[in-house]
This record gives sequence, structure tokens and C-alpha cells, in this order.
Amino acid sequence: MKKPIQTQEIPANLSEIAKIIERDWTKIYFGAVPYLQAMKMVQSIEDNYFCDSATSIVRYFLSNATTWRGETARATKAKLNEMLNSKK
Repeated sequence: MKKPIQTQEIPANLSEIAKIIERDWTKIYFGAVPYLQAMKMVQSIEDNYFCDSATSIVRYFLSNATTWRGETARATKAKLNEMLNSKK
């Protein structure tokens, strides 16, 4: 049985977070895939991926990640929301 990940254990690096998501979410919702791929290409919430800000990428990912559930999902989504809120 794998140990659930805690919010404080999740790095503030979006490409690393994308790896955690891919390991945990076995059947990724098709609407979340492009945003997950974009997250793999940026490091910080301050970065841009072509014309899109990392902030908008994370927001769109979260809106398409409602079917991802479990302890790791909750902790990861909390970390992403924390990163978004710190940007304001």
C-alpha cells in the first residue's frame, strides 16, 4: 500500500507536481491532459508557456481535475491552490 502524500511534501515546482499527478492519476481525464502537459514544461507559477501564464494553466488544470480523487489528489490540489493564492 502506497503512503499518501502530504501537502507539505509537494514541491513548489510545477513540472515536479505534474510528475506526481501522472504517477497517481491512472485514467487522466482528457480535458486535463493539455494542461498537465503544459505544467511539465514550466517550473514556477510565475512562468509562461508560450502565450499562456502558468497561473491560467493551473486554473484550467484544476477545473478539469474534478474526477481525480484520493489523498494525493487532495494534497496536490491544495498545493496548487496555495500557489495560486500566493500569486495574488
